[in-house]
Amino acid sequence: MILRILVYLLIFSYGWVVVARTNPTDLTALRSLKTQWKNTPPNWRIKHDPCDQKWEGIFCNKSRVIKIILPGTNLAGPLPKDISLLSELQTLDLSNNRGLTGPLPSNIGNLKNLVDLSVLVACNFSGPIPESIGSLTKLIHLFLNSNKFNGSIPHSIGNLANLVWLDLSDNQLEGHLPVSNSTTTGLDMLLKAKHFHLGQNKFSGAISPKLFSSNMDLMHFILNENQLNGSIPDTLGLVRTLEVIRLDKNFFSGSVPRNLSKLTGVTELYLANNYLSGAIPDFTGMNLQYLDLSNNSFDPTTIPLWFQTLPNLTTIMMEKTRLEGHVPVALFSLPQLQTLLLRNNQLNGTVEISANISSSLHLIDLRNNFIDGFSSSVDSKDLIMIDDNPLCRKPEATQICNTVQPSNISIFPDCASVGCFVDSKLPSDCKRLYLGYLIFRTFSFSNLENNSNYLFLRNDLQPFLVSHGVPLKRVCLVSSTMDINGYLVLSISFFPHGDTYFNRTGISTIGNVLNNQIFNSPYGPYFFRDMSYNSFPAAEGSKSIGFIIGVTMCSFMLVVLTTTAGVYAYRQRKIAQRAAKSNNPFSSWNEGEVPQVKGARWFSFEDVKRCTNNFSHESEIGVGGYGKVYKGKLESGDLVAIKRAQLGSLQGALEFKTEIELLSRVHHKNVVNLVGFCYDKGEQMLIYEYVPNGSLREALSGKSGIQLNWTKRLKIALGAARGLAYLHELADPPIIHRDIKSDNILLGERLNAKVADFGLSTLLSDDGAQFTTQVKGTLGYLDPEYYMTQILTEKSDVYSFGVVMLELVTGRFPLEKNKYIVRLVREELKETGNVFSLVDPAMHSESDILSGTEEFVKLAMRCLEDIGDDRPSMSEVVKEIEKMIEAINLNFDVESITTSASYGGVRDSGYPYSSNNNVSFDIIGSGPVVR
Repeated sequence: MILRILVYLLIFSYGWVVVARTNPTDLTALRSLKTQWKNTPPNWRIKHDPCDQKWEGIFCNKSRVIKIILPGTNLAGPLPKDISLLSELQTLDLSNNRGLTGPLPSNIGNLKNLVDLSVLVACNFSGPIPESIGSLTKLIHLFLNSNKFNGSIPHSIGNLANLVWLDLSDNQLEGHLPVSNSTTTGLDMLLKAKHFHLGQNKFSGAISPKLFSSNMDLMHFILNENQLNGSIPDTLGLVRTLEVIRLDKNFFSGSVPRNLSKLTGVTELYLANNYLSGAIPDFTGMNLQYLDLSNNSFDPTTIPLWFQTLPNLTTIMMEKTRLEGHVPVALFSLPQLQTLLLRNNQLNGTVEISANISSSLHLIDLRNNFIDGFSSSVDSKDLIMIDDNPLCRKPEATQICNTVQPSNISIFPDCASVGCFVDSKLPSDCKRLYLGYLIFRTFSFSNLENNSNYLFLRNDLQPFLVSHGVPLKRVCLVSSTMDINGYLVLSISFFPHGDTYFNRTGISTIGNVLNNQIFNSPYGPYFFRDMSYNSFPAAEGSKSIGFIIGVTMCSFMLVVLTTTAGVYAYRQRKIAQRAAKSNNPFSSWNEGEVPQVKGARWFSFEDVKRCTNNFSHESEIGVGGYGKVYKGKLESGDLVAIKRAQLGSLQGALEFKTEIELLSRVHHKNVVNLVGFCYDKGEQMLIYEYVPNGSLREALSGKSGIQLNWTKRLKIALGAARGLAYLHELADPPIIHRDIKSDNILLGERLNAKVADFGLSTLLSDDGAQFTTQVKGTLGYLDPEYYMTQILTEKSDVYSFGVVMLELVTGRFPLEKNKYIVRLVREELKETGNVFSLVDPAMHSESDILSGTEEFVKLAMRCLEDIGDDRPSMSEVVKEIEKMIEAINLNFDVESITTSASYGGVRDSGYPYSSNNNVSFDIIGSGPVVR
């Protein structure tokens, strides 16, 4: 009877005919997406009907597809032309799928009913924006930011009369901002638009006065970090609805239009880092909260008194604006003032801080002026920065001078209080959390440490997401920081309810709510980027009954066969174990601790003792916290370096096992080769190939006697980059080094670079990210995102390599006299646009120093982006350095560099374990980060 039922079920399952409800044309389009995309949801099955059986992320109205909402689901592939067949599609949201590449289809204009195209935020789309996009006349939201679009803005965008939000930021768009003429439309026709977000592109030329009119509803005009020049049009003052103006980091010149003072609704004004001149305009009557006029060429003037008429000011940024005279006492009493930045001016006299100082005041930065006196009625030593003034040459000023640069990162341990980041055992919900970044292009405060600024995450965002169906337990803030673009970046963790994982619908809903601006934040425009979520639960109920029956029957047979074979294999294994135990060097290792070795040779203690002349003092070439390093000679005649652990070193035992496992897997000319190891008589020793010319750090500091010109430094950078790219992309499985620094880049006989020291390394997980209970690395090289989130990716190595690149240019240590090399270079680029003043003096006499240096530094700064997703991969770094070398006609192979004899002969030191190395460390909790 049971067998008969099983047969009926089997016949029924394979005879199941799906009655399709989806419109045939729409079905063709969706099947095209299924074919061309990777990582589609499990219930996207060709034999299933998308509307009838509800493909995940596909929303239908009867038989027609009206929405595709799949942000943050790891989709990969192109956007096929067949998507234009979805003629009733109203919403297309594919944001935060960095695997989506290629151009937008030229026929995208056929989607006539689109209202919310296109939330394509933070993908990898490229190419020009199609002219046909102007046919989407129902469009209200157009979000194409954080991609790689190039070319110019098509004039046809001016046809989108219903557009409210235009965001093209963070692309590679260029050319003029289009305005209408007798034959074409332009941005000036978008009268209903409230948001023009066009920052971080390559727009050039002057802004046409025709772009603005009194008929516009524009609220946010964001155009920072482009290449625009000319004057700021007076017509900007006609747009009385404006609330935010951001024109910083361009090449604007001339005077600031005086009629901007009539824009009484503007709360945030960013004009920094231009070439503006003339008098600082009087902004009396405005409702300013955040004002940044820094780094311009205004006429010399005293601090404007009209500041005192703006009671809502939280932030005044006027660095290097030719201010002179005294600092008014009343300035410190503005009720909402948090930050006052007046450094690098010609202010003088005595600074007086009275007892009625604002309780909100967080930082007063008066560095590098001509101030010669200071008095205060309150304790202000942690409030004021007044270094590099004549005052600081007085003995009595030592308590207020020599201040430490405040960090622009704030860590909030309440998010980690559940134990995700500090407990030795990871709570289960930590493995299920979803991490993202809420990035604000404008905001009205500057005290990042004040918790009250972030209460909206718990009080507003969390219940809002729950009301939209997200199974959310809690939302918490990991950290806040100001990134290199001057944006506020909130690192946020989303925890799912109970013991569940977020499903694709939950992740997609979070992305859709945030990148569509459905949630109204208290700080205006933002966008959302995430860390890829790869913990989606397996699909339930997605297999047919016939398939389940088949699996059940096969499983029963497999159990019988496996049990029989297992008993036999177990008996044979026991016999083999007893026979081999006496010859197994790992027999004393505990279960789970035995290294998984591939190809490395095991040496007995007597073998190592012979090749080091009984560990003689003459053989010793280095010493560090791990132990000593000896030079040895094998019977084959090959030279080796032997790292011998101190007896009882527990950390050494872990690093010993890690390096054996990792280095035995890798074989590359730019990675130090593990010859073998010794685990015998209580000894732990690693045996490497001998690399004669020491570390890169020793060469840069002059200790090795090796002279490195710019050409050699480029070649060393390329070799190290190739080694690191191999570890990330070609090693099986891929490896994250976690401690890239100049001490761990060794120089071979021909100065070929070799990546070394894998004691902190770890395998890259399948999802490309890994939780760690402790942050590990070296101060000065540590990735700030890794520190803040405790999530390690290969982009953490990219950041560290960016620091090494700056070392190659400057010759400096990453941390030197409380100055951080990354900050120094950023400030120099901001002020002068080049870093030639920071170039290593050892290269100043070289004629080739200008060749490729600027491009090299720009690449380094890309590696040093605060957000890992914004950094290039190591393979991209390799290609860029190769292009630089080709551009200056340095055709070479990394192994063809002049022999070390040209640099003073072969050395006996040069391993990254000597006592003068930077110390690697574990960070537990929320200690300081150098920025």
